[in-house]
Amino acid sequence: MREQRIAKKLEIDAQLQDVTRRHFFNDCRVGLGAMALGSMLQSNAVAASASRANNPLAVQDTHYPARAKSVIFMFMAGGPSQLELFDPKPKLQELHGQVIPESFVANKRFAFIKKDAKLLGTRRKFAKYGQAGADISECLPHLAGIADDITIVKSMVTDVFNHGPAKLFMNTGSPQFSGRPSMGSWLTYGIGSESDDLPGFVVLQSGPRGPRGGSPLWGSGFLPTAYQGVPFRSTGEAILNLSSPRGIDANRQRQFVDAVNDLNRLHLDATGDSEIATRISAYEMAFRMQTSAPELMDVSDETEETLKLYGAVPGKASFANNCLLARRLVERGVRFVQLYHTDWDHHGNKGTELGESLDQRCAECDQPAAALVADLKRHGLLDDTIVIWGGEFGRTPQGEPRDLIGRDHHIDAFTMWMAGGGFKAGQVVGSTDEIGYNAVEDKVHVHDLHATILHLLGLDHLKLTYRFQGRDFRLTDVAGNVMSKLLA
Repeated sequence: MREQRIAKKLEIDAQLQDVTRRHFFNDCRVGLGAMALGSMLQSNAVAASASRANNPLAVQDTHYPARAKSVIFMFMAGGPSQLELFDPKPKLQELHGQVIPESFVANKRFAFIKKDAKLLGTRRKFAKYGQAGADISECLPHLAGIADDITIVKSMVTDVFNHGPAKLFMNTGSPQFSGRPSMGSWLTYGIGSESDDLPGFVVLQSGPRGPRGGSPLWGSGFLPTAYQGVPFRSTGEAILNLSSPRGIDANRQRQFVDAVNDLNRLHLDATGDSEIATRISAYEMAFRMQTSAPELMDVSDETEETLKLYGAVPGKASFANNCLLARRLVERGVRFVQLYHTDWDHHGNKGTELGESLDQRCAECDQPAAALVADLKRHGLLDDTIVIWGGEFGRTPQGEPRDLIGRDHHIDAFTMWMAGGGFKAGQVVGSTDEIGYNAVEDKVHVHDLHATILHLLGLDHLKLTYRFQGRDFRLTDVAGNVMSKLLA
């Protein structure tokens, strides 16, 4: 009996072993092939992770082939008036001084004016330029000269009518001061940077003050701080305290950086904290920038023709110098350059009316902005550089009488223009109603603009995500469509 039980047990064990073997090779969802594939994918993921750990700005693969590889965003802080610059309305001229019809303002909110504000025509003269017959006012004569190189969008819309939140919305996709990453941060996180000795995201500022909203406009939010914008001064030392202390030569500085980075790497190995990788990268970048930044900022090596084209003066802080620096930055592989020029908020306060103050802002920005497009083109850089010009919103068709006549904030229709990088040149997209109050054709929401820019850079805005506090966030939040009509 004992021998029979042993024989039976051995038979059952053999059957179980066979079943287990068949199950393992044939039935288990995780077969040997899947295990091998998983191992390969894990190795690739580890390699990619290691690459980011060693250099957070290492070039990354895109979701599909890119049309562009860099962006220059000229941000006109305050909200330029589209009705003085791009969108003439004969009917508005005819109704000048009359109260706006109730149908336009029902259930609408404004920053300062009331619903019975009177309509305000413009005294600016317009003409048509380029093959598309783009309407451009006398305020922008240099832009008129490159009408066939740009796309003008007259049907931009946004959600927010106060400056600080509206600037955040245009730059981060969210109106809240809640630590959302800026567009430049998302971009450098998504595809890295091609520059070894300059930041991937650079900010240049001009005008009488900084933009409302401040550093969150170019912050990295919940992304690692390696992806935040780095403000450069447009004259003198690009970044304060970048130079070595007196008596410290390059060799001693290199020894110091190496020693600090060795300690940081030990800490990184122990904790895996991405911010330590950022710190290592920052030390290395600062060391290399001690040579690259002074060379970048010295525009005196540009030809007299180029300086005249921009209206730039070496050593003088100006929007013109910043536009020239923007070209030099993308030449050197910087991924995202943002130029802020302030004081476009023309309500009607003394000194900020739609007269002399508007003339001054346009004179400061028109020639350099047009020169940037022309200069990129002649250097063979425009095809893969996206250029954007615009503010956080537009201005109302109603006037706002204070000390002088101005216009209030307006979110339902405003104008921006783009060039290069896959945008279709020489076209006008969208239109507004007869008094310029509402966008009525081919509306382009801020989220749509973001989705389109990312698309041209080879990134699917639905896939460019980052998990934070249990949710996958993206630049376009839960909206946004690629606007194919804008594309070449």
